[in-house]
Amino acid sequence: MEDKTPAPFERGTDGPKVIVVGVDGSDSSWRAAAYAAGLARRQGSLLALVYVQPVLPAGAVMGAPVVDAADEVAEELMAQMRAATERSYGTHHVRWEFHTLRGDPYGGMVRMADELKADAVVVGASESAGHRIMGSVAVRLVKAGRWPVTVVP
Repeated sequence: MEDKTPAPFERGTDGPKVIVVGVDGSDSSWRAAAYAAGLARRQGSLLALVYVQPVLPAGAVMGAPVVDAADEVAEELMAQMRAATERSYGTHHVRWEFHTLRGDPYGGMVRMADELKADAVVVGASESAGHRIMGSVAVRLVKAGRWPVTVVP
């Protein structure tokens, strides 16, 4: 009698099926997205772009509308990805999806990588001086040791 039990999930056994990349509109995040898109194209992987909307941006202290600004950033990032996809249509094909959620960037990236069963995570190097003290999202993801993490300068 044949065993019909599905094989347990294994990350990265036949090359990455899902590559998660963090985007926030910074130059380093766009470089990370471009790098991840190249990986996804060559491997035939799904590229999952993740934007984690900050819970309390610095502008909120000054009275700026929090939700509207964060939603505008997410919409702009999505529009830029659509434009890049349309420019490369016919030359390169990359399957991609865009996810946005609210929270702290590290926690959001971990959550999405787990939910999507990521085989690899790509992030841009931090452009913030404050991360030298608290630790950047990239460093924290590497230390988590749950996925291969590529940090793009």
